[in-house]
Amino acid sequence: MLLLYATDHSLYCAKTRILLRHKGLAFREEPPVGGGGSDAYKQIVPSGNLPALVHGDLVLSDSEAIAEYIEEAFPDPPMMPVALDQRSKARERSRFHDTRLEPALRALFPIVKAGGGSAEDIDAATDGVTARLAQLARMLEDPLAPTDMMTLGDCGLPVTFDWIDAICGGLKAPIEWPARVTEYRQWLDTFEAVTTELEVRHPIMQGWVTSHLG
Repeated sequence: MLLLYATDHSLYCAKTRILLRHKGLAFREEPPVGGGGSDAYKQIVPSGNLPALVHGDLVLSDSEAIAEYIEEAFPDPPMMPVALDQRSKARERSRFHDTRLEPALRALFPIVKAGGGSAEDIDAATDGVTARLAQLARMLEDPLAPTDMMTLGDCGLPVTFDWIDAICGGLKAPIEWPARVTEYRQWLDTFEAVTTELEVRHPIMQGWVTSHLG
């Protein structure tokens, strides 16, 4: 059985759980030994990163590396298109989430931790998220963008979308959701791997926001 080192709050751990569930793979989840970044954990996972996967003698960290490995080791059901150009678009979507949308969302976390912020700080952060969502909408309109199957590029987005709702709702900060992104989000919610993850994570997100904002 696969072993996944993960935590409740990590978007990248959620991304990996969605991947494993959609593949129909049995896995055991454990928190990092001694806590994330601990010396004890680094004896197992040298980078100290989460998530990390253990499969036999293989120890692998980084959600992107794990996703590529799982797709090659367990190709059924496939989570990458056959056509090379569509495969590249799936990878582009995944990297956009990790390097553009998720960092824009992350800019809101310090504001929540501080119990709120100035209107200017909140507007600047939410404007950043809105801009990234608009970019995602344009990417989804690309005729080469794969939208007929769940790919590796889709797994990170559902929980990030839910975090945006939870945080911006708590801050009472409106977010502009492009119609294409809303449609795409509703499509993602038809997959059991996604709904299972959100059912568990949604109360955790809401609880974290409420604990700081009341």
